[in-house]
Amino acid sequence: MKVPEHLEPLVEHGLIDEVVRPLMSGKEASLFIVRSNGQTCVAKVYKHATERSFRQRSIYAEGRKVRNSRQQRAMDKGSRFGKQANEEAWHNAEVDALHRLTAAGVRVPLPRLYSDGVLLMELIVDADEQPAPRLADRRLDASEARAIFHDLLRQVVRMLCAGLVHGDLSECNVLLAATGPVIIDFPQAFDAARNTNAARLFLRDVDNLTRYLSRFAPELAGTQYGREVWALYERAELFVDTPLTGRVRESDRKANVAAVLDEVNMVAREAALRRLSEIKRAERQAEAAAKAAAAQRVAKPSSQKHPPQKHPAQKHSAQQQPAEKKARSRRRRRRR
Repeated sequence: MKVPEHLEPLVEHGLIDEVVRPLMSGKEASLFIVRSNGQTCVAKVYKHATERSFRQRSIYAEGRKVRNSRQQRAMDKGSRFGKQANEEAWHNAEVDALHRLTAAGVRVPLPRLYSDGVLLMELIVDADEQPAPRLADRRLDASEARAIFHDLLRQVVRMLCAGLVHGDLSECNVLLAATGPVIIDFPQAFDAARNTNAARLFLRDVDNLTRYLSRFAPELAGTQYGREVWALYERAELFVDTPLTGRVRESDRKANVAAVLDEVNMVAREAALRRLSEIKRAERQAEAAAKAAAAQRVAKPSSQKHPPQKHPAQKHSAQQQPAEKKARSRRRRRRR
């Protein structure tokens, strides 16, 4: 087949031997089956930001940081360079997550290399060595659905123990491989401890799996594994082999509403007192500044210049000059 434009540099540099065929196209990327170093792999070509349909990216990117402070400042400002750096960080998030989860024992595709918006990774195959189907494309019986659900639940627990939440997990992001369910698509994965939306997105991941697989095993619909796992995580009691029941015991302890209201009122009073104190301090500062300005005006000599006073003799002389001129003028007329 014709080599796609984004794969041409990898072909030219010998990183890809052959592009076999397209595999699928999703909201984030297009996938191709390729040959690299004699092995069949998947090339994931990330789509440009204007071509993607993934929404609310900022929710997943919350808490992500890059080591380069210049890049981080540009990303925070949203400049042109910052947008490019943001794209690169979005792609690198999947690469980092795959390495991190592989080390934690989570069943994910093995990453091989990442270059210029293209990720080469392991091709997940079924028992017939064909590309593994998605969970969404398979009909299951009740026993298969239960087995897949509990397998995925353990994978999700391993992910959370490694500090990560998938954030967009559903039947469309699970491949049914010969070795068991494999979770894919991690560009939106985030650190559970740094994202304020972590609990909500984690519960949504588990609920998505529960809702889909309960179509084939209805008894799963009444379980609460998501809430149970997250409660254990918050109490630092979650481990990869922690026994799970799917039930959450509701607390029978009654809330002390009066104590809560007292606490709220006390905080409000303290805030009002602080505000009053700030107002009084500002008034004192303004009064002190006004006094200082007044004292400065009194101490400063007047800059207005008074006109020089003439000596009395000079005044008398000035008054006599017009009379003498008139007398001289009369004498000159008589002589004529």
